[in-house]
Amino acid sequence: MVKNKISLLLIDDEEQFLRSMKKRLEVREFNVITVNTGEEALVAAREHEIDIALVDLKMPGMGGQATLEALKQEHKWIEVVILTGHGSMESAIECTKRGAYFYLQKPCKIEWLLEVLLEAYKRRVMNKRNIEIERMNEILAMASGHSPLGILRKIGELDQQE
Repeated sequence: MVKNKISLLLIDDEEQFLRSMKKRLEVREFNVITVNTGEEALVAAREHEIDIALVDLKMPGMGGQATLEALKQEHKWIEVVILTGHGSMESAIECTKRGAYFYLQKPCKIEWLLEVLLEAYKRRVMNKRNIEIERMNEILAMASGHSPLGILRKIGELDQQE
């Protein structure tokens, strides 16, 4: 995996959706790892440093909520976004209680998804680096005028600092 890109684990049982989203996100500066099941997601997250997981809610075997819980339990800094075509207010509330950063309905405009991923990545970096919101806002102000990808790069630079 390329170190200066955001690593995204995309979990969905629909193969065509995985291929399509992988292409669309890789063009936008993400390293995308795709898997079809929650069980495969756990293996992939153990083998790769994942920044954000984008998880389908309804999957055979280990469902999205169980995958969310397991990922959050095993990987302290990972942010999880639920993206589902089978959502409800109750499942959104439950997923949020279990640690999901955000809950989106399919179909979702790519611009909205990118905004949510940007915010999730910002939160991950802030939590991992113990950066206060005021400091993050100062850093992002320096990146103002940049595209969303430029802002992602600036946040990525923070994540790479030791």
